[in-house]
Amino acid sequence: MAVFTTSGITIPTQFIDPWLGKVANGSTVSALSGAIPMQFGPGESMTFDIGEAEYVGEGANKSGSTVTPTVKTVKPFKFQKTVRWTNEVMWADEDHQLGVVRQVLDAIQPALSRALDFGVFHGINPMDGTAVAAMAEKLSDTTNSVEVATGDKPYANLDAADALVLADGYVPRDVALDPTMAAKFTTLRGTNSEQKLYPNFTLGTAVSELDGHRASVSNTVGAVGVASTATDVLGFVGDFSGIRWGIQRNIGLKVIEYGDPDGAGDLQRNNQVAFRAEVVYGWGIADLNAFAKIVDEVE
Repeated sequence: MAVFTTSGITIPTQFIDPWLGKVANGSTVSALSGAIPMQFGPGESMTFDIGEAEYVGEGANKSGSTVTPTVKTVKPFKFQKTVRWTNEVMWADEDHQLGVVRQVLDAIQPALSRALDFGVFHGINPMDGTAVAAMAEKLSDTTNSVEVATGDKPYANLDAADALVLADGYVPRDVALDPTMAAKFTTLRGTNSEQKLYPNFTLGTAVSELDGHRASVSNTVGAVGVASTATDVLGFVGDFSGIRWGIQRNIGLKVIEYGDPDGAGDLQRNNQVAFRAEVVYGWGIADLNAFAKIVDEVE
């Protein structure tokens, strides 16, 4: 059986592979837009507009077509999570050791999954919520914006966002919602009825259906409690296929037994061992006009 060996702990591939899958399923960006293969480092994503086909009458000449390329840069961004553990786990037999590794992986995975959203949506460092200068383009930069006023029906806000995206020539097939906005849809009932208006809509990152949209729900959308400055974002509507992202470097687990890898003190002195996992994402946004944001009312 193939294994990954990392500083004293041998991890079977079946532990790593499902976890890589979880990264692709643990964020709204990855739920609504599939990953594409990427090589490490900056790259370019190109799209071409060649216009429509030409009708040619009998005996008529054929015209040439103008090709308009659009080039977007895909940049790499590294995220890491370091977890400290008592070094007694290193004394355990192999079976118990692998059980601990599973726990460590399960603890680290959600943070690295959510990091993709925080970068694409808001361009922030999830650890302290501050802006990352290298993340120069994010969905929150779109100028298509709908402000939610007190008493607004949530479907009216969604319709308004759809209209902005459609006006720019894109199809608003997807929506990522903050739980506070999503809950407004789940509580709606028909007139004189207990029937839910959106029975197929669920509160979770897994894709469900909301009013003709592919929907995913996560608090990464608004980044409440994470962003150092309130974003006021309640949702993003648009064509999420315009987000080109991928994992440029596979996730590995490194065991660190010596030194001070995270500024929390010497490992040996504290009888600890550190587990570190890293991932390098690459992403780019084809056109911000393909998206609209729904924001909370500014008081």
